[in-house]
Amino acid sequence: MKPPAPVRFRLFVAGNSLNSSQAVANLRALCLARLPGRHLIDIVDVFAEPQRALADSVFVTPTLLKLGPPPARRIVGNLAQTPLVLAALGLEGLDG
Repeated sequence: MKPPAPVRFRLFVAGNSLNSSQAVANLRALCLARLPGRHLIDIVDVFAEPQRALADSVFVTPTLLKLGPPPARRIVGNLAQTPLVLAALGLEGLDG
């Protein structure tokens, strides 16, 4: 049986701002608890790479994109409310 594809995320942050730092920590904690070994996280600092933000139509940080598996999803904020984040990403039934 083929293992499930990893869940791919791209998190856009604005340097070391409080909300951005919280989003990084919250996403890592969520992935460790719910998707251990089954996730990939790409963190993009919009100050360092503004063109990547524009290419993905990101105008507010922090913004999290779930790139795969489909369907793609997008949420904005520091990802502090785990149950709401899981529901928004379509991951509510996953356990590590």
